[in-house]
Amino acid sequence: MTMTSLMNPPTQGIGVVGVYVDDQDAALAFYVDQLGFRVHTDVRNGSYRWLTVQDPAQPSFQLGLFTPGAPMHDEATAQTLRAMVAKGAMPPLVWHVADCRATCAQLRERGVEFTQEPVDRYGNVDAGFRDPAGNGWKVIQRAQEGAR
Repeated sequence: MTMTSLMNPPTQGIGVVGVYVDDQDAALAFYVDQLGFRVHTDVRNGSYRWLTVQDPAQPSFQLGLFTPGAPMHDEATAQTLRAMVAKGAMPPLVWHVADCRATCAQLRERGVEFTQEPVDRYGNVDAGFRDPAGNGWKVIQRAQEGAR
C-alpha cells in the first residue's frame, strides 16, 4: 500500500446491511410505498432472491431484505430466525432525520403504525415503529451540536 492510497483510499465501507423478513414482497411494498425507499437490486437465483432497497438520501448504503432459509440456513434455523424477528427480538435499525415529528406525521399518512410516539429524550427526539416482519426501527432527530 502506498502513501497515496492511504491518504486517498478507494471507496470502501459497509454497503449493505440486511434484515430478515418473512415475505419479501410485503417487505418491499412497505419499504418502498410506506417508507419512501427505492429498489436498488432485485435478482433471483432459483428460489434465492437478493433484494435491496435504499433511502434516496443515502445512495451509498443498501438495506437487504432477506428471508431466512436455504442456502444460508437449514429449516430449523430459519424457523427460529423468523420467530425471533416476529417477536421484535432483533436489534433496532436507526434512521436519523432532521425533524422526527414531521417525518412521523408523513409516515403515519402512508400507513406506518408507530409503537412509540415521538418523545423528547436527552436533547434528541425519537419514535419507534416495526416493519411487517417485526423488525424494530427508531426514528431519531439528533440534538443540535452544542445543545447537549
